[in-house]
Amino acid sequence: MNEPLVAELEAARALEVEALADAIESIGFSCTRCGACCRGHGEEAHTATVFPDEVRQVGAALEAAPDDGASTDTDGARNDNRDAEGETTADYDWRDVARPMPYGLTEGEDGLEGETFEWALQTDGCGDCTFYTESDGVGACTVHESRPLICQTYPFSVALEGTSQPLGEPVDEAGMVRAHECEGLGADISRADAVALARTLKRRAVRELEEAIAVLEQYDAHSEGNTDGVVVYDSEGAKRPDGRPITD
Repeated sequence: MNEPLVAELEAARALEVEALADAIESIGFSCTRCGACCRGHGEEAHTATVFPDEVRQVGAALEAAPDDGASTDTDGARNDNRDAEGETTADYDWRDVARPMPYGLTEGEDGLEGETFEWALQTDGCGDCTFYTESDGVGACTVHESRPLICQTYPFSVALEGTSQPLGEPVDEAGMVRAHECEGLGADISRADAVALARTLKRRAVRELEEAIAVLEQYDAHSEGNTDGVVVYDSEGAKRPDGRPITD
């Protein structure tokens, strides 16, 4: 067990929602739907961390959503599926939702290879989140109700080791709350919204640390012999890029 991370996890569990809400209120925030947090930046693709259960959560939402008649799978093929009432539904797999986090991977003779320790939301050909859509300059998320915790809490994070810092270093801080670059910072936020956001932010911090501890435990248990291609270590074990577990 990683003792420093365990200590940080206990600190995350002890965070007071009201104190986090005070910090969020003091910084201020209102989403402008500019889409900056959902798009790639220059040559860097969008990299929002997504947990294994969140991948399945988004996938379930996609499975339940009506489609326009056919869906695109990971190799460009189109799937046309209809339910008992004749309504068209999409057939998705893991790779439609997530991809291996690119950090730690290198380009080999047969494509990417190496080990990585997180999943990132899938991106489109432009490096934007595949679930981002825009109309007349106004952004939207096609899986908004099922989006991962990191998306629900952007542009905030908690100042604990082992938690994620989206889009680089913070631009503002208040107490344990860090604010990252976003044009919506500084706007008025209601107390109710600040409390709701604080509650989700605490839940995310706890989950990130629980995941980090579990990933390290799984890596110790499965790291021998998994050197071909790309291996992703998450809280459930070693996996291939399509989400299938690797068994020793």
